[in-house]
Amino acid sequence: MPKVAQFDAPPLASLCPQTMVELFEQLPEVAFFAKDALGRYTAVNASLLRRTGLRERRDLLGKTVRDVFPPDLAARFDAQDAEVLRSGRPVRDQLELHWYTDRQRGWCLTTKFPLRDPRGAITGLVGISRDVRPPGETPAVPAAVAHAVAWLQENYPSPLTAASLAAQAHLSPGRFARITKRLFALSPQQMITQTRLQAAAALLESGPSSIADIALACGFADHSAFTRAFKTALGSTPSQHRAQHRATARPLPS
Repeated sequence: MPKVAQFDAPPLASLCPQTMVELFEQLPEVAFFAKDALGRYTAVNASLLRRTGLRERRDLLGKTVRDVFPPDLAARFDAQDAEVLRSGRPVRDQLELHWYTDRQRGWCLTTKFPLRDPRGAITGLVGISRDVRPPGETPAVPAAVAHAVAWLQENYPSPLTAASLAAQAHLSPGRFARITKRLFALSPQQMITQTRLQAAAALLESGPSSIADIALACGFADHSAFTRAFKTALGSTPSQHRAQHRATARPLPS
């Protein structure tokens, strides 16, 4: 099996791709994959193989999502991969349509991290997609929640409440809160704050906008509220986060 670069995270730094494959073989509800810088699969577990309907790993290794998935799914997966490879920013628990076993469509939470070589250059990515199947719920409930999440990702700068988010799923606030807590371990208000903070972090890393402008653009009441929420969630102030990102993004001297 082709080799891929190792994780940045210290606890996983010594794990080779095959070890990670064997680890995720124990979780049939989780699809595991590693890809190179061109988006080609270099390691997959049996769950991903079953989802694609292929029989052998060699039928999937070396292929891209456009070789395997239908155009609508492939375009979204490919754009997501390209952004991780370009920016180095991970994707965490992105709710999206994927395939369950034998190409049955279902909702998954997808996480992707860039892979880097010892000099910090991005050489590929690694990720998982885990099934969203809340016990006792019908398939319509995850779809309704997914609609609300997608709406939130477009409307997070607007004034929002937990109740207004629940209304997008056509659920009572209490029921919506119970489902989001079970699916994401987050309350609706925490989902709103997390979405705003993720958008703010991307703006801090990608452009010169002032902290105050970013706060307002992402739905925070003012600079102070934004700074408090950001530091609580990420452990650094917006200014510190921007400075740290710029320092790590600089190319290393040759």
